[in-house]
Amino acid sequence: MESIIAKPEREQIIALIKREVVPAIGCTEPIAVALCVAKATETLGCHPENIKVFLSANILKNAMGVGIPGTDMIGLPIAVALGALIGKSEYQLEVLKDSNPEAVEAGKKMIESQCIDIALKENIEEKLYIEAVCTHGNDSATAIISGGHTNFVYISRNQDVLLDNRTPASAEAQAAHVELTLRKVFDFATTAPLEEIEFILEARRLNKNAAERSFQGKYGHELGRMLRNSQTERNIMGNNTFTHILSYTSAACDARMAGAMIPVMSNSGSGNQGIAATLPVVVYAEDNHNSEEELTRALILSHLTAIYIKQSLGRLSALCGCVVAATGSSCGITYLMGGGYQQVMYAVQNMIATLTGMICDGAKPSCALKLTSGVSTAVMSAIMAMEQKCVTAVEGIIEENVNQSIRNLTKIGSEGMNETDKLVLDIMTHKHCD
Repeated sequence: MESIIAKPEREQIIALIKREVVPAIGCTEPIAVALCVAKATETLGCHPENIKVFLSANILKNAMGVGIPGTDMIGLPIAVALGALIGKSEYQLEVLKDSNPEAVEAGKKMIESQCIDIALKENIEEKLYIEAVCTHGNDSATAIISGGHTNFVYISRNQDVLLDNRTPASAEAQAAHVELTLRKVFDFATTAPLEEIEFILEARRLNKNAAERSFQGKYGHELGRMLRNSQTERNIMGNNTFTHILSYTSAACDARMAGAMIPVMSNSGSGNQGIAATLPVVVYAEDNHNSEEELTRALILSHLTAIYIKQSLGRLSALCGCVVAATGSSCGITYLMGGGYQQVMYAVQNMIATLTGMICDGAKPSCALKLTSGVSTAVMSAIMAMEQKCVTAVEGIIEENVNQSIRNLTKIGSEGMNETDKLVLDIMTHKHCD
């Protein structure tokens, strides 16, 4: 089949996917903080004596309860310390992959010396904001990440400004923006030359490996292992594709949230979104003997749908990212079931009608439960779509135009739930232990 999308636009879309679908070790919020500290340390030119980190509320929320890879520790201080001690900014979201037990011990001593100060950045609108200030003697270096987990907008050493792109929408950012619709996403995924999109299969390799390694260990709440191994759960859930999808998806999340030194393929700055956009599609394809080409196109459809929705939702929001990624995987599964554009559109409408409003209360081990909720709905929405069942425009926030339904979803997540976001953070930071 000849591609419906012209080559110049295909190249733009491929570049977009390659920017947004990248390997990551550990939860991307604390890892992005480590990355920022690593860059500030490199700019300083020596190990800092003091580190000050200023964060947006959403970064703080997502970094409080998650394990840091290779440390058996939770939270930001060890991520900051390791970023300064062994972090390499060139590794991007794998910034801590050189970590070892000696570095962790050195990091603990750094924390004990109380040279690390972590605070909320006041009076900013950007939900993804990280500022690291590293000092040694009279020398100081500052690095700022904003708008994307690896997007440095400011770097300075003493009075020398090495980078300053703190404008709301730089020319580079505007040039990188690709206008998408669900129809364009579908047409690209189903007609692009196979050799141009086969790179997406690396997401299968990484995320499936993460799940299978998780089955062998004890990570987080062990939801994936329970669904796979427990006879009680098998008697309730059954040994079928649906259970396989849930077990693989939750297992990869279990390991990641517990801080396992296992890379996953992320989507739009989130490893959990990458997992949810990948594994349901992979497991369905393998269980139902779909061809390699069908799997490749389904994965592109899933990941690009998630990217499209995130364009208007934003990197971080009060809306749980599994809503977005599971919507992508529902599209991919619908395609693997033999669905065309109309069925994929139905699947998206069904997902928006169901999962809108699921809150994000930070990255943590129980995210595995939220992912299983999302991908359970993804499977049901795909089945409904293949039966020509679609939530109608008289119901809730759904409109006839699926792209407008997506806008309604993202408007609720990016605007309507702002007060919810503040309340969630307030509850998380003022818990009482009775």
